[in-house]
Amino acid sequence: MKTYEFDAVIKKHDSIDAAFIEFPYSIEEEFGVKGQVKVKATFDGYGYQGSLAKMGHPFHCLGITKKIRKEINKVSGDIVHVVIVKDDTSRTVELPEDFKKLLEENQDAKSFFGGLSYTNQKEYTEWVKSAKKIETRNSRIRDSISMLLKGLKHH
Repeated sequence: MKTYEFDAVIKKHDSIDAAFIEFPYSIEEEFGVKGQVKVKATFDGYGYQGSLAKMGHPFHCLGITKKIRKEINKVSGDIVHVVIVKDDTSRTVELPEDFKKLLEENQDAKSFFGGLSYTNQKEYTEWVKSAKKIETRNSRIRDSISMLLKGLKHH
């Protein structure tokens, strides 16, 4: 499998607190597609799974989360060393048992959750798991079910 290794400038998204790097190759030539490409990447050695996507730009880019930027001590405008390989593995989210149990009891919520992208499923799951108190965790699980029943993605 081909490895893409390059240095890139971390660019800030115009309207939100988000950042990305530009993929300096043609997605169509390299991967034979025009849309998104799932990848495994490292930013200065910090591992990440994501997708190369246009995200409203004329080029494909890869988001670099606030957590990653903090871990590698980089901000917008800094240079980061990037290594990318295509990721053909199946992406599944490991649900906490308490969240899974409540989803099982709410088939409409479970069905909507199952149709969400890996990233959206992961956001719900991480939100639940990041609660420090059991009361907060239980509240987040109930709120998640409510949001899923309304057809909402986690933001």
